[in-house]
Amino acid sequence: MKIRRIAAVWAAKIAGFACKKMGRQGVTWAGKIALRLCPSILEELSSQVREKIFVVCGTNGKTTTNNMLCAALEAEGKKVICNHTGSNMLNGVVAAFVLGAKWNGRLDADYACIEADEASTRYIFPAIKPDYMVLTNLFRDQLDRYGEIDITMNILEEMMRKVPKMTVIVNGDDALSAYLAMDSGNPYITYGISRPVMKNEANEIREGRFCKRCGERLNYSFYHYSQLGDYSCPKCGFARPELNFDADDVKVGDQISFRVEDKHIVANYKGFYNVYNILAAYAGVRTAGFAAEHFNDMLHAFNPENGRMEQFRIKGTGITLNLAKNPAGFNQNISAVMQDKSPKDIIIAINDNAQDGIDISWLWDVDFDLFRDESIRSITVCGIRCQDMRLRLKYVDIPSMLETDVEQAVRKRIGDGVGNLYLLVNYTALYSTRNILKKLEEEKA
Repeated sequence: MKIRRIAAVWAAKIAGFACKKMGRQGVTWAGKIALRLCPSILEELSSQVREKIFVVCGTNGKTTTNNMLCAALEAEGKKVICNHTGSNMLNGVVAAFVLGAKWNGRLDADYACIEADEASTRYIFPAIKPDYMVLTNLFRDQLDRYGEIDITMNILEEMMRKVPKMTVIVNGDDALSAYLAMDSGNPYITYGISRPVMKNEANEIREGRFCKRCGERLNYSFYHYSQLGDYSCPKCGFARPELNFDADDVKVGDQISFRVEDKHIVANYKGFYNVYNILAAYAGVRTAGFAAEHFNDMLHAFNPENGRMEQFRIKGTGITLNLAKNPAGFNQNISAVMQDKSPKDIIIAINDNAQDGIDISWLWDVDFDLFRDESIRSITVCGIRCQDMRLRLKYVDIPSMLETDVEQAVRKRIGDGVGNLYLLVNYTALYSTRNILKKLEEEKA
């Protein structure tokens, strides 16, 4: 078996290198090849992690939370295996381990931080048997792939019960996630925000309106966004659990700050949703037994990559790239953009490839009318479903320009825009758009 493992590692590394040379991401191919040569490769390599394995699941925020948790553990002096790129299905998870292994097929890692697609946990959990699971939230996402949220919840509950000693670190403000953790029988730790922070102006879809325990409509004393907030069931008594890690004195603007335990956390990020991402990573590193003394230093140095509020500077134009792939996530993207009161241009790229979900009806559940603001000087729609996006904006009386090619749209806004550009893209548009921005950065002014 060792010979097969070594062969799989070599083949995966060579395949990954070749793909990068051709300008392709290459991660999933590396994992696929490794599995073909050694079907037990994930179980073998994950068993070599010296201390603990984290898995991060949930609809939104997985990549940022996972990478932040990895950085926090590294700040504590630990060696960590992590699927930084966000490739979170089986092949991507396998690739993280094989590409992180040495040429002799051995892994040198104290911890693993693995982002896992919820539907793929059926293949990932039995192999790696996580010690901790961070559950960020559960929103409606890609109905044609995942189906309704109940299907995702059933998969996660099944997998959680198969690893009964795994501690679940759960967003207590999400009634769906909290119910899942409380009902699973696993030990759990909660994080959240127990006081209202800002007025919720979005007319959002509330997925968790009904109690999962008895079916009664939940009472909310307030919402943070979507179904996240302070809830209780008037019939069976199900309610938001007591929070182990409670963010207080939350401030959101050009930067984020809050207090948790005895620490004042500060990060130069926008978007209220990032409070949850940071809090989840903090809860993770604290639950693992660390004092998190270096957490603020980590946040100061942390660079969100792979299109999660990623910053670029091209010929005098500041550009922010962010993933927006479902109603809850897109609404939070819009809120983050609108925190910037300065003039801005916006490019929206929507595809309907298999990884995106071919059903793009979710666009009609996004509050695009919040873009009806004088600070927004232009909106350009791109991607395979650019006409659908343009129609959606037309229904809220927002004019837009159509440009099927993302690179051309970016070049035009750099040339004639206001110097402040936001790109909001769904999943399969993300990697290609990021490559375009990287290329434009390298061009001479």
